[in-house]
Amino acid sequence: MTLKEKAKYQARAAIIKALAHPTRLFMVDKLSEKPYCVCELTAMVGDDITTVSKHLTVLKNAGLVAVEKKGTQVFYHLKLPCIMGFLSCAEETMKDRLKEQNKLFH
Repeated sequence: MTLKEKAKYQARAAIIKALAHPTRLFMVDKLSEKPYCVCELTAMVGDDITTVSKHLTVLKNAGLVAVEKKGTQVFYHLKLPCIMGFLSCAEETMKDRLKEQNKLFH
């Protein structure tokens, strides 16, 4: 593997790592619908604002979400809606695995 290839795969891994938490996946789903302020996401997630902000920072650093300030509120939106295709693919994989498991036990 060349250095350029290694860098590419490290960047991909960073995006996948950013998604590798149930709360962040939930927030990505919600942000695919519309922008939300931190206070709204905090209420939806049911965690404290510090934890939600840390999750949003991980998503932002991975390039998945963007921030916009409106007055005193900070709004987040999904920067790359194409990530939803990846998540749909993951769900199809889960369904296929479940079907295979059901075949083994029936």
